[in-house]
Amino acid sequence: MKRDLPPLSALRAFEAAARHLSFRSAAEELGLTQSAISHQVTGLEDHFGLRLFDRAGRRVALSEAGRILFPFLRDGFDRMTQGADLLRRARMSEDLRVQVYVTVAVRWLIPRLHRFQSANPNVVVRVNTSVLDWEFDPDIADLGMICTAAPDRPGLHYDHLFDALLFPVCTPAVAQGGLGLRQPVDLVNHALLQVYTTANDWQLWLDAAGVPNLKGRAAAQFDSYLLAIEAALDGQGVALAPHFMVAEDLKLGRLVRPFAVEVRQPARWYLVCPTDRLKDRPIEAFRAWLKEEVGKDPAMMAPAPG
Repeated sequence: MKRDLPPLSALRAFEAAARHLSFRSAAEELGLTQSAISHQVTGLEDHFGLRLFDRAGRRVALSEAGRILFPFLRDGFDRMTQGADLLRRARMSEDLRVQVYVTVAVRWLIPRLHRFQSANPNVVVRVNTSVLDWEFDPDIADLGMICTAAPDRPGLHYDHLFDALLFPVCTPAVAQGGLGLRQPVDLVNHALLQVYTTANDWQLWLDAAGVPNLKGRAAAQFDSYLLAIEAALDGQGVALAPHFMVAEDLKLGRLVRPFAVEVRQPARWYLVCPTDRLKDRPIEAFRAWLKEEVGKDPAMMAPAPG
């Protein structure tokens, strides 16, 4: 059906003047002169053959015809504005796929992520948790917070974030119980909670503690630090974990360090993304935010092990 409508500019001028009941205010809103608004309204009145305003000096009021037309135009322009805003938001919304190890996501990233989202409301962060694969996968993520000993893959940019220390943790009850944990050799009486995806962790620490051949009691093994830490919190044994993953539990007294011995995690923690995407706005924003978060978190600032 053909729409027999007057010019849109005339409808906009009338709607603004009717909303403000002022040609001057309408002119200021639309960036026109007051005479241009008057001219547009007069043209609209000529189109309909009806008076749309009652004019009394500098004051204007809607006529009966104007009162009929105004709500339709007001609603129409409101709907058009909503539609335009929706398209702008859709254009501005950007997905950012972040690959992160599941324990880091749960125990460090997620409690802070709302700060990035508040500062970047148009970036939709999609967290992709990795358990078995510590390497960045550009097919599933735009950037990743990973742990690697070889930050040299072609086409990738690595930002070193921090180094982690490994040490045993357990509940106060386990540390102070009947079997006790006064020296590393006492671990022989306890379950050593093992993360089988980082199978050398315990051996590395036991070597540093001077008990390289020690074997603890039989215990379940886990595919993530998250599960090993949860088992430790449940009192099932002693877990070996990177310092920043248990910082909050140590602070609150849910876990304790039975020994001072600590070793540096062999791999280092990096933020990695494709080199050719460094200037992508959401990647650039997330890199800056994450490095700032790491820099101001005391738990990330691990001292060198002695």
